[in-house]
Amino acid sequence: MSRGARDDSDHASAPLRKDGRTEALFAALLFVLALAPRVYVALAWAGEPVWDGHYYDFGARRIAAGFGYSDDRSVAGGLVWHPWCHYPVGYSAFLAVFYRVFGASHAVAAVANALVGAALAPLTWALARHGLSRARSRIAGLIVALHPGLILYAALVMSEPLAALLTLTAFWLAVRDGRPGRALAKGALALGVAALVRPQALLCAPFLPSRNSVEADASVRAERIRARASAALIAGALALIPVLPWTLRNCRVMDGCALVSTNGGWNLAIGAFPRATGRFETLRSSDGCSDVTGQVQQDRCWFEYGLAQIRAHPARWLSLIPAKLGFTFDHESFAVEYLREAKPESWPDARRVTFRGWTSFVHRLLVAVAALGMVAFPLRAKPRAAAMQGGLLVVACLLGAFAVLGDAHSFWPLALFAAAVPWIPVPGRPSFPPALLLSVVLVATTAVTHAVFFGEDRYHVVVTPVLALLAAAALRRPARALARQS
Repeated sequence: MSRGARDDSDHASAPLRKDGRTEALFAALLFVLALAPRVYVALAWAGEPVWDGHYYDFGARRIAAGFGYSDDRSVAGGLVWHPWCHYPVGYSAFLAVFYRVFGASHAVAAVANALVGAALAPLTWALARHGLSRARSRIAGLIVALHPGLILYAALVMSEPLAALLTLTAFWLAVRDGRPGRALAKGALALGVAALVRPQALLCAPFLPSRNSVEADASVRAERIRARASAALIAGALALIPVLPWTLRNCRVMDGCALVSTNGGWNLAIGAFPRATGRFETLRSSDGCSDVTGQVQQDRCWFEYGLAQIRAHPARWLSLIPAKLGFTFDHESFAVEYLREAKPESWPDARRVTFRGWTSFVHRLLVAVAALGMVAFPLRAKPRAAAMQGGLLVVACLLGAFAVLGDAHSFWPLALFAAAVPWIPVPGRPSFPPALLLSVVLVATTAVTHAVFFGEDRYHVVVTPVLALLAAAALRRPARALARQS
């Protein structure tokens, strides 16, 4: 190669190296921007872990001390080791690593949670880069970094941010690798790890092969459909690999086999039994499962009881779905109520109401704008496409107006709108590359899960980063290929 050719090559690669340094610097600054308020909130406002956080913390302390996921029970005057798997083990195992190295304390848990929450911001940006422009992907990362609900969540010993981090990592691994087979394997294995924190992550695995937009699905040949179906089965199988050692442990030490945890039947019963309201209600032995001993036996009993209630009263169970989705998507109050439960003296009613109002306002705004991520800006499309996208825009605006002006403030229809529209081949729509489709899948599987079981607003925290990504995608240009077809 001549000297001139080398000079040309070096000159061409210099902007790429500079661009890489710029992007790396932005990611680092985004992490610091997200970390600073989270560390402050976590250290200043965290208190004794409460509700599910108490059990996560206790399980982490037991694992860090070398006792595994367990407690001790008094039998015949002595303490007997008793294994657990009611809650998924992943979050407690994650905390246990920090407890083992730095000591088990609330401050250590707070810092660990702050690190997880801060990492969500650059990860959301990194995922968005594979589906959006540079400016829009940066907006997505900034929304996550500054989201008040996510900042407050750093003070909670709860699993949702870690579940979001691991699931988005799986999506990022799947879309960034240019080799489909390797990308599928990486994403599926990472989803398996995420399932140890949130078992519903496994529902996303069959969608990992969707590396192309669904625009051509209507005309795809049968062999391509079969290939995608086979890839979906492979992804599901690969996702189970990180889970299987824990499943084998459960089969060995519990009173039966459980894939990850034994709260699925419990949750189904809560969403279906006669006192069901659509949100969490405490089950009692008098409700239907009084003669049980082990956790697996109890879970199977509640599962059968829940199915029996659904079969006996299907209309009532279906009628609870709007309430379940409403409790999941309509507001954001869990973090404030958790902090108030942990430190009631720090949260008088006026402060509690103010913070609940602020976090709910930001969440509702994010859901409404995320719905616009499904719609192209109609004025740049051809007439037929513009009419279709304009119609979708009107629908989204009407749903938003209904949510804001209605007495119930129902924002869940907007979440369903965001979950459903990308799969419909509407003329003039914006492009939906894999990074966006997988984000939509997370919203959709979350909605389906809590429509079946029950809803609480903490469950939408897992999808808050992808809502930020979809909000950053609002009102893009129509995809060129679709615009030409129209």
